[in-house]
Amino acid sequence: MKRVWGQLKEFAAAMWQNETFRKRLLVTAAVFIVLQVYFVRELLAAELLFGLVFAILLVLGVIFYMVGAIGERGLDSAEKGFRVVAGLSRQGYNAIGALSKKPVRHPHS
Repeated sequence: MKRVWGQLKEFAAAMWQNETFRKRLLVTAAVFIVLQVYFVRELLAAELLFGLVFAILLVLGVIFYMVGAIGERGLDSAEKGFRVVAGLSRQGYNAIGALSKKPVRHPHS
């Protein structure tokens, strides 16, 4: 194990002495860091956009729910109003029917 580790150390020292290797290593590290920063920025931007889309969908869902709930309550109150109107209409129809059965002139007039 020490032999392999020693060979690796010698190889790394020899490569580090090479100036082109050092430049390429630094350029590669710089490119890697820049790409990682760019990737993180892109991920953050995508997350913000998805969050915005989901927030819009949430607002639309709440609006649709509220419109539905208000519509149901409106139908309930309209049903109560129709029941009142139906009762009054029935009473009026019966009253008109009763009036139509009575003669317009009295028999002894």
